[in-house]
Amino acid sequence: MHFRSLQPGEDGVVRDLFARLSLPTRYLRFFLPLPVLSDSLLRIIGGAEEQGRIAMVAETTDVCRQVVALGNVAPADYGRGEVGLVVADAWQRQGVGSALAGRLLRAAQDCGYSKFVVYSLIGNPAVRPLLAHVADVLSSRTHYGMSETTFVSRQSIESIRRRPVGDARDGIPRSIVRELSGLEDVCGRLQRALEHEDG
Repeated sequence: MHFRSLQPGEDGVVRDLFARLSLPTRYLRFFLPLPVLSDSLLRIIGGAEEQGRIAMVAETTDVCRQVVALGNVAPADYGRGEVGLVVADAWQRQGVGSALAGRLLRAAQDCGYSKFVVYSLIGNPAVRPLLAHVADVLSSRTHYGMSETTFVSRQSIESIRRRPVGDARDGIPRSIVRELSGLEDVCGRLQRALEHEDG
């Protein structure tokens, strides 16, 4: 599997992927069983050229180079990046979504994002397992059948934990490094508490 940034002008790639999504998959990703991909939605999910937006795809490595997944990050409130991701039905439950999500979050961090949010329907079975692979959940709340989950990338926390505290090379103040170093434990307790409430 090959992962790359979506380039401006690749509308056909996005439309082709959308055409291969089942109605249930479209409903879980876009909250509506959309029969067609509108131009306005295309600009939202594929607007790689717009300020603050990031879009990446996963594509096969054969001669067809077929795109099988699309992920994007867009500016949201409170400085968060809103994450959206969809995998073609034929490639679901094969680790493609987690692999793409990890690369997408790294690219978003390189662009200045440090905290993220994902909105999902309560009945979406893929969100929690995916987040368990790539993120530490800070908060989660449900309203009218929609979940709003705020999280940080697990990669960022692990990279900070591997650095010596106060390492002059990273330019991060000691107090901030100590706070972030303990964030993983806090996130873990919050996630276990949320799972306990759901159970």
